[in-house]
Amino acid sequence: MSILIAFLSLLVEFAVGYPSWLLGAIGHPVTWFGRLISFLDRRLNRDTDSDALRRRRGVHALLIIVLVPATIAFAVETMLAGIPAGLILTALLATSLLSQKSLTEHVEAVADGLDNGGLDIGRVAVSQIVGRDPEKLDRAGVCRAAIESLAENFSDGVVAPVFWIGVGGLAGGVAYKAANTADSMIGHRTPRHEAFGRAAARFDDLINLPASRLTALLIVLAAFLVKDADAGNAWRTVQRDAKKHRSPNAGWPEAAMAGALGLALAGPRSYDGVMVDDAFMGEGGRRDVESVDIRRALRLYRVADFLLMGLFGLLSVIVIVA
Repeated sequence: MSILIAFLSLLVEFAVGYPSWLLGAIGHPVTWFGRLISFLDRRLNRDTDSDALRRRRGVHALLIIVLVPATIAFAVETMLAGIPAGLILTALLATSLLSQKSLTEHVEAVADGLDNGGLDIGRVAVSQIVGRDPEKLDRAGVCRAAIESLAENFSDGVVAPVFWIGVGGLAGGVAYKAANTADSMIGHRTPRHEAFGRAAARFDDLINLPASRLTALLIVLAAFLVKDADAGNAWRTVQRDAKKHRSPNAGWPEAAMAGALGLALAGPRSYDGVMVDDAFMGEGGRRDVESVDIRRALRLYRVADFLLMGLFGLLSVIVIVA
């Protein structure tokens, strides 16, 4: 029934997001994961320890971060399976692991901010969804950042969690989200976290691999159905540029989005005052990106998301019939 849980959670989260009454009752799991990760970081990651010891402790921390929440989720799902509405309740809990609705709202806020409030408001809006320095972004840079975030977060905020829910039920989705949160908090190449967070970063790369490829395929297929999108160029751009990205996974959805829209995404950008010389996704595409392109990207994303729901709906029918 994991596939059906994944499908139902997609439908509910697309329509209403993470239900507010559930958020008020139990909070958000990412908050719980964050507290656990921060606690382990304080206790196990000591500046006086050697890099080798910090790497080993990083592995131990990752095991705790993934296995403890996943075990609790498995127990909850097992308990709910014994009651009539258990499947629905499990799917409602799983909506907390998805971000279809919030992703749309945050990216739309960037386009609306640029159109109605100007560059400064657009920078504030985009700072909510990207880690780069917003004050150094011009209007085109803000637009590119929003579209890149949309593509990447479609992969690791929607496709990846629903993939792992489909594979392992609520426990699979929770394990994924906990690991992904660990990567976002400690999986950085900073003096404090390069050794301790290495396991989290490597594991996140591994578990996002299937979803990033599936996301690229969904965007390519969606481009066949969206006006002013080029599916052929999306496919060619994925083949040519996806592996040029510094991330083994982010390049796939970003390249697909860039090719479909005829844009040049990624490229050199600043993080915490440090310039990162990344390759362009969609080299040769248009770089003077505008707010209208953010809205084009959102249309493409919505169609790709519908295709994802259709895929899990079809798989659910197959599971039920079988």
